[in-house]
Amino acid sequence: MGFSAASVLRGPGEMAVMVVGVTKRIFTRPFQTREFIEQAWFITSVTLLPTILVSIPFGAVISLQVGNLTGQLGAQSFAGATAVLAVVREAAPIAAALIIAGAAGSAICSDLGARKIREEIDAMEVLGIDPLERLVAPRVVATVFVSIMINGLVISAGIGGGYFFTVIIQGGSAGAFLSSFTALASINDLWIAMVKAAVFGWLAAIIGAHKGLTAGGGPLGVGRAVNESVIIAFMMLFFINAVITLVYFQLVPPPGM
Repeated sequence: MGFSAASVLRGPGEMAVMVVGVTKRIFTRPFQTREFIEQAWFITSVTLLPTILVSIPFGAVISLQVGNLTGQLGAQSFAGATAVLAVVREAAPIAAALIIAGAAGSAICSDLGARKIREEIDAMEVLGIDPLERLVAPRVVATVFVSIMINGLVISAGIGGGYFFTVIIQGGSAGAFLSSFTALASINDLWIAMVKAAVFGWLAAIIGAHKGLTAGGGPLGVGRAVNESVIIAFMMLFFINAVITLVYFQLVPPPGM
């Protein structure tokens, strides 16, 4: 019984230790700037196209659903505000989280896992090079940076798609759509969306790095680690999203309350 409990707690415990260690090394000098630039470009290359392909229909579906709902309730003038609120608060950070965890997190896991089974990580440690400082910290910072950019891209595409489907397709008022932006949403909603994107990118990168560095059993073990990293990242991101949303509503009550 003790062995099973230890085996269950070992993974989360090691990951928590790695979260603390990587976060400390992010602020350690010298920072690996070149590695950060290379990884930011790599993560952008694997996430930019999926972001574009996801954000346009994502914003369109939300706008159509919100437009139909506000029309049934007789509140067509608030279609813009509700669409923006839905995209900025929840849809954009969640879309960014899914793309980052699915594309960037799995890429980080496979890269570090391949280095692990080739014993490159062991060689670095023998030479006195800290893998967390040299490899993981730049990847985490790059993932956070790209996640924030992706979040901004999804927000822009969602608002643009909302305007197109509300005004052009459904014949709504452009003035009412634009003037209702501040009726329900505020600048705090944009800030919390960026905070969510940064936290999601930070967490997804650390989970992918942890699974990659602990991979074993050859190429099959690396593939298993990639699958586990994506699943764990998805579960953790949705949980953290719920926690951040609850805390945000307690600290920043909605307008009119």
